[in-house]
Amino acid sequence: MKDVAREAGVALGTVSRVINGIPVGESYRLRVEEAIEKLGYRVNSYARGLKTNRTNCVALLMPSLSHPFFATLTDKLTACLMKQGYRSILMITNYDPEAEKKCLVLGHENKVDGVIALTYSPDLQPDDATPMVTIDRHCGDSIPCVSSDNYRGGEIAAEKLAELGCRRLLFMAVASDIPGEVDKRGGGFEAACRRLHIAYEQIILHDRDTETPFYDFLLRHIRDGVPDFDGIFCNTDRLACRMRDFLLGQGIRIPEDIQLIGYDGITDYATGRYTCSTIVQPIAQIAETAVSLLLDTTGLAVPTSICLPVRYAPGGTTRD
Repeated sequence: MKDVAREAGVALGTVSRVINGIPVGESYRLRVEEAIEKLGYRVNSYARGLKTNRTNCVALLMPSLSHPFFATLTDKLTACLMKQGYRSILMITNYDPEAEKKCLVLGHENKVDGVIALTYSPDLQPDDATPMVTIDRHCGDSIPCVSSDNYRGGEIAAEKLAELGCRRLLFMAVASDIPGEVDKRGGGFEAACRRLHIAYEQIILHDRDTETPFYDFLLRHIRDGVPDFDGIFCNTDRLACRMRDFLLGQGIRIPEDIQLIGYDGITDYATGRYTCSTIVQPIAQIAETAVSLLLDTTGLAVPTSICLPVRYAPGGTTRD
């Protein structure tokens, strides 16, 4: 900054005001900006962080980027933070609660201004000075949690399958040991089936299990090429696509014999089309809400649970 001040022929304080967006005389601003451009000056954000106790950096804790939903959410979060002038440190935890805790410590060591976490640990806690927002899983009364309306999403799936003529439904899910908002998808589906007086079954596996029990279950319910079910709701799009491929391999026509609905609203990277008929999560809105809550400086109390609306979209695995 001293070099810039010398080059521009102004006081050091004038350079500081220009860099920090504080108004100065137009001629002074132009001289400082010209000097910055000529000398290639860049603000040392780490040095500034030591002085201001802020680094304009947020830690993102994600279980994986191999899942399309997590990848898309990370992309939206990073973009939202960038718009607010924040950088992000991305940490991949591979669904490991102990790795999450280590990542949180690493974030504190880097003096991040906050943490946004999609966590698989029920007791993940930042230090008292670091704000945190979670997605899909609650970590305490003082930590806001942002999610889509999973319960209503399950209801919509059952209602849509019924509207499309299905009368024998199946719910398939891969679930975690740790309770979370995602678990409500099955509850909403069941409630709608009961309300509509539609027969249904369910099969739920642990997220560490193989998918073999799913395939065995479906094979037991196909008799002479005719499936027992005419509609299936899967708790993720990825699971819906895998079940679609398996059923097609058994000679079952999709959607003529069985209609399938997933959950997430994942689109194909090449075409931009939905990978299956789906309950669409408002991923961009989830990211915007999480970032807004994290960076909120009003001091006003915020709700600990933010639930955002979902919608249905056809994607080729239903007859609409």
